[in-house]
Amino acid sequence: MKHVSIKNYCLVFAAALLLLPVGCDDDEKQVKQTQSYSSDVVKQWLDVQTSMLFVPTGNPFGFNPSRYMAYCGVALYESVVPGMSLYKTLHGQLTDMPAMPVAEPGAEYHWPASANAALAAMTKNFFSVTSAYNGEAVISLENELNDLYRTEVEVAVFDRSVAFGKEVANRIFEWSKTDNAAWPSSFNKPTGDGVWQYETGAPPVNPYGGYNRLMVAGSLDNTVSPAPSYSSDPTSSYYAGMKEVHDVSKTLTHEQKLIAKYYNDVNPGYPAGAHYISILKDVIEQLNPALDKAALSYAKTGITLFDASTGSFKAKYEHWKERPFSFIHSVIDPGADPKWKSYLPTPGFPDFPSNHAVFSSSVAYVLSSIYGNQVSFTDKSYEGVMADLGNGPENLGSRHFDSFDEMREEISVSRLYGGIHYRYSCDEGMKQGKKIAENIDSKVKFLK
Repeated sequence: MKHVSIKNYCLVFAAALLLLPVGCDDDEKQVKQTQSYSSDVVKQWLDVQTSMLFVPTGNPFGFNPSRYMAYCGVALYESVVPGMSLYKTLHGQLTDMPAMPVAEPGAEYHWPASANAALAAMTKNFFSVTSAYNGEAVISLENELNDLYRTEVEVAVFDRSVAFGKEVANRIFEWSKTDNAAWPSSFNKPTGDGVWQYETGAPPVNPYGGYNRLMVAGSLDNTVSPAPSYSSDPTSSYYAGMKEVHDVSKTLTHEQKLIAKYYNDVNPGYPAGAHYISILKDVIEQLNPALDKAALSYAKTGITLFDASTGSFKAKYEHWKERPFSFIHSVIDPGADPKWKSYLPTPGFPDFPSNHAVFSSSVAYVLSSIYGNQVSFTDKSYEGVMADLGNGPENLGSRHFDSFDEMREEISVSRLYGGIHYRYSCDEGMKQGKKIAENIDSKVKFLK
């Protein structure tokens, strides 16, 4: 018999070990993990979803994009998390969330097929109410991806994966139907100095937005700064803040006008917070994470943005603070003809806090927690969209950032440039958004 050296024997034994399943019981075979797949399925569904959130004209606040994003993100995450060995379900962590279906131990799943099934079902359920809903595009993408995935695995694996994704989506959608059951039937408007007035005379927009069931219990605890105290004294901080809006509006640079318009998100645009879904799409496309990280990004951003939106509207209608135009007309520049006008149209809800400041700060915190803060990316939401900044139509283009904090700062100050918030509402709104995100981060554990 030929002699085998100890050294060669060790090499053969080591090679054999590499072929053994890792992290599996003896009766289970190793299955491909979620991180082994690209995030193409997420990118393509976000592309379809954002196309249906872009509104050519008007600003229909009859829908809540952050709500769509939250439930779609959770469904996506739950449809692939069994293939993420270090991560766990959100059942038991999100408010009233039902138990999710259990993947067959040791069975093979094709996680992109599961994600495709979940996102297709959720898009049909939620986005069908938008004015730009394109059912053909939804069905086309679902079928296109299914045709591709069928070629990558056995029929049984494909069918099992699709069934799993559909069942996840079904349970998440049923859960979503109970999230605004606590809405009151009426509201009471306070009276006195500094109370918000309806500029257009139309009913308040989204007065019950603060009554949505929170995704995370306690996410709003201790997050709202003290509301500003009204004062018409020229030496007061309240007067100075409103005066700054008035003065800045008189000397707006082209860049400041561009920033204001870029985040106006109407006529045309991504209204009611939909811009942040477009930002998530850009981040995933440019940073190109694997499927597991993309699913985590969608879920965590959606959950946080939904609670941030709820918290912002809750604070607005608890305090009913006036918009700058009201104070400027009555105190700073009374009797002026013509009356002072903000650069952007004033939204139909109270001032404090700034929605965009709350939203952008919460999203910046989440994305930083996943990718790190010092990340270069470009918001391409309005590339090719034309707007008149005073010298005729021009392309709004894109906005480049070297960090997520840089993004939130620009989005927040855009409301001051637009003349629709004064600085206190922007600065304190950013604090509120960050605190909400921190609360959620401390309560919801994705890792096992």
